[in-house]
Amino acid sequence: QVQLVESGGGLVQVGGSLRLSCAASGSIFSTNIMGWYRQAPGKERELVASIDRSGTINLADSVKGRFTISRDDARNTVSLQMNSLRPEDTGVYYCNADLYVAGGTLLKNYWGQGTQVTVSS
Repeated sequence: QVQLVESGGGLVQVGGSLRLSCAASGSIFSTNIMGWYRQAPGKERELVASIDRSGTINLADSVKGRFTISRDDARNTVSLQMNSLRPEDTGVYYCNADLYVAGGTLLKNYWGQGTQVTVSS
């Protein structure tokens, strides 16, 4: 069974840093695009950052200059380094990945269970 497991959320003060990690496990042939979304209370889920296998990165304007995303294809992991955190960064952060499964014949999209990030002022 394929799953994405996140870690690294928590409570931090304004200006602080957190690092989120996500590991894909199970019968995975390879990974494609991996990324992070977040959902604040009362708001829709939004893309924070994504990275493809070539290293091309897409960052939301609100996090440019503060967040960085990286991946380790050997370990099927993606990480989000969050610096200079603001109260508006508060929300549940979800890992998302397009994974090749079934021996590489099928590309499916998966979500992690979410990890809470709270930035207090």
